[in-house]
Amino acid sequence: MTGRLAGKTAFITGAARGIGRAQAVRFADEGAAIVGVDICGPVDSVQVPPSTPEDLDETARLVEARGGRIVTDVVDVRDVNALRAAADRGADHFGGLDIVCATAGITSRAFAADMTESMWRTMLDVNLTGVWNTCTAAIPHLIHGGGGSVVLVSSIAGLRGLVGVAHYTAAKHGVVGLMRSLAIDVAPHGIRVNCVHPTNVDTPMIQNDVVRRAFRPDLIRPPTRDEFAESATRMNMLPVPWVEAVDVANASLFLASDEARYITSASLPVDAGATQR
Repeated sequence: MTGRLAGKTAFITGAARGIGRAQAVRFADEGAAIVGVDICGPVDSVQVPPSTPEDLDETARLVEARGGRIVTDVVDVRDVNALRAAADRGADHFGGLDIVCATAGITSRAFAADMTESMWRTMLDVNLTGVWNTCTAAIPHLIHGGGGSVVLVSSIAGLRGLVGVAHYTAAKHGVVGLMRSLAIDVAPHGIRVNCVHPTNVDTPMIQNDVVRRAFRPDLIRPPTRDEFAESATRMNMLPVPWVEAVDVANASLFLASDEARYITSASLPVDAGATQR
């Protein structure tokens, strides 16, 4: 532990697995206490297997195994009152909040003209309004503490268009707009707000038959991991099919730390060059 976040507390949504878990573990490695929340259950219109309470327990175990401190809550980011209660409990437990990572998100696929209203609304509710809810729930604690850092997890879909995910792309572009305006609003309080933009990340959100089939429509059977990787590599400039969750966590750590003390309203791609293809 090198202590880049020593004495700080991070509020992280989507903490049960994937990027959120990686942020929790990586931040704990650097001395932060963690308030981790996740829905730990299914979301309507989403076919990707959901996170579970056991996943969130595993995040807590991993943090504590590194000597870190963590409290967890099962919360849906669409429920702003529940988020506020979780943020309040975490702040009371650790004596405040200093960092916010709005990481929770979902994915689903359909061409825009074929998409149901439910798919559209659910995507915007989770991936955009859920980010706003997270910010409104936690930022008052940062203001009370005299400053801090907010990291919003967008996507390469927040910087470019992608086929078959118009709702996801709209939500992730919206996160960038929210970041830019929010950064102006909270700058007088010493709070910085930035986005990270991953390409595909090797997490359960992409490593499932639903997403793999979308990348390999030429195959009748479910694609293997290697067959998926072959197609996914074409998205990126560097010869890799995806990045690891820790790569996104490392970028988030930089933005959350004092090393980025004068960086705000910035978009940081962690994309293996995908936004330049």
